[in-house]
Amino acid sequence: MKLKKKVMLLAALAALGFSGAASAADEKRSCALNVEPRTVEYPWMSIARWHAMNDGLKARAAQGDVDVLFLGDSITEMWDKTAWDSRFGKYRAANFGIGGDHTGNVLWRLKNDGMDKLRPKVVVLLIGVNNFGLCNEEPEQVSGGVKAVVAELRTLYPDARILLNGILPNGQLAQDERRAKARAVNGAIAALDDGRHVFFRDYGPRFLEANGDIAAETMPDFLHLTPKAYATWAEAMGPDIELLMREQPMPGQPTPEQPMQNKPAQ
Repeated sequence: MKLKKKVMLLAALAALGFSGAASAADEKRSCALNVEPRTVEYPWMSIARWHAMNDGLKARAAQGDVDVLFLGDSITEMWDKTAWDSRFGKYRAANFGIGGDHTGNVLWRLKNDGMDKLRPKVVVLLIGVNNFGLCNEEPEQVSGGVKAVVAELRTLYPDARILLNGILPNGQLAQDERRAKARAVNGAIAALDDGRHVFFRDYGPRFLEANGDIAAETMPDFLHLTPKAYATWAEAMGPDIELLMREQPMPGQPTPEQPMQNKPAQ
């Protein structure tokens, strides 16, 4: 996606309040385990465009030759090209993110898009935030959806190593209720880390200021990442992907959503 289109998308999402905040009709939708393609029109993503993107990914899956599979929603879809190329260009990496996807959408894509043709060595998964913003679900529902996605990945790719990302912090202030919901999900899905096939990592602390807030220079709408933030994420995740590719042990990690002690001064 070109920079101008990214800016327009972020502006639209910010105007809606939260990743295209749920309309009154959608607030009670059950998404976590509802295996379905896109069924709701959004100003920033029509159903037709979703299917067009999905068809493109289906064609990519048919090609095969993917060693590192990135899977998720708009945060994955909108990876900055410079950060992507610098960190992941040496791998046969493929981006299977679609904006606005919740866990049920990802489950549908895994079951219906010929994804079984792929044989990735590493799967990088970040999903769940839209279950809050678009479906108004509770943390236990969202964590159930993430667990279902991981289970499907284990079935499809039994030899792959899954780098399960914790939901990134969103909302400008440290006290935002969305932070507590994300922490609850992350605490639940962290238990999926078995040290063999699934590896949980919470990179969220790297995007926080010393007081726990999020700067606009990091997330302009306090949800989506700037190119600078993508570089930060790539720098944090790159060494972990390298270890997983080499099937080497993974190190420990900081306490979830606490500012990094070694974060450079602003």
